[in-house]
Amino acid sequence: MLRTLTLLSSLLLLGACGDGDETASTGGDAPDERPVIALVMKSLANEFFVTMREGAEAHHAAHDGEYDLVVNGTRNESELSQQVALVEQMISAGVDAVVIAPADSRALVPVLARAQRAGVVVVNIDNKLDDETLRQAGIAVPFVGPDNRAGARMVGEVLARHLQPGDAVAILEGVPTAFNAQQRRLGFEDAMNAAGMRVVAVQSGQWEQAVGNTVATGILNAHPDLRGILASNDQMALGAATAIRQAGREGEVLIAGFDNIPAAQAMVRDGRILATADQHADQLAVYGIEYALQLLRGGETPQDRQTPVDLVTADSLR
Repeated sequence: MLRTLTLLSSLLLLGACGDGDETASTGGDAPDERPVIALVMKSLANEFFVTMREGAEAHHAAHDGEYDLVVNGTRNESELSQQVALVEQMISAGVDAVVIAPADSRALVPVLARAQRAGVVVVNIDNKLDDETLRQAGIAVPFVGPDNRAGARMVGEVLARHLQPGDAVAILEGVPTAFNAQQRRLGFEDAMNAAGMRVVAVQSGQWEQAVGNTVATGILNAHPDLRGILASNDQMALGAATAIRQAGREGEVLIAGFDNIPAAQAMVRDGRILATADQHADQLAVYGIEYALQLLRGGETPQDRQTPVDLVTADSLR
């Protein structure tokens, strides 16, 4: 964070060009004339957000004369206080826009309200901010992202086709206060209810592989008749896959995930994960950045924009 602030201060106060550090990118001869956009993500330990960062940096490299980019991420998925601090730092540094994938749909609203009052354009990506909390704060923040419920339903339908009505399944959900976690759980439940499955457990794996492994191990022990695990992101799906292997139940308990990270994609190819959903992490931040640039240019009323989410199976990867 200190490195980011140092680079951003140089950008704004000294007009210096960037030095290639991954947390800030600049270009051209007159940085003061370009808007500064801060991308604030969740855990960079998650491949999904690494891919998102790479997509944003590639877009900036191709448009470095149009804007300057600062990239930030937290240590893990649930670091709410760190993410709030990152936004506060970006406000103090005087960025023109914040594109944020919030760790929590409610807890980030107050600091984003402060950002808007300071004249910062805010665009919400990945995990939608809570509408009621936004109303209570008196602000409107456009959401640019996929229909998580529809994506999870598609994934769940693939799992259901490999099971029989009445089979026991479990859901590993993300952080329960996150809108995308709620929507993915609902999408999985839509698919399971339509297929007549029994959802015997719904527990949070906090979006993390290690936690997902621990939770999946407990569910496997508690439900010896379990036939499927629906994980709300691929990190937790990887943890569940390890738990199933350690329990000696590979091929007996099937897995589905969400995000299409490289490690999970390899397991989809060989059948250890039946399906996942690709919400195009490399483009998701780009959609947000491009929208922020449009809003900074003026003449547009901020509105939500839906982005693609696609089903990924072994067949689609051939």
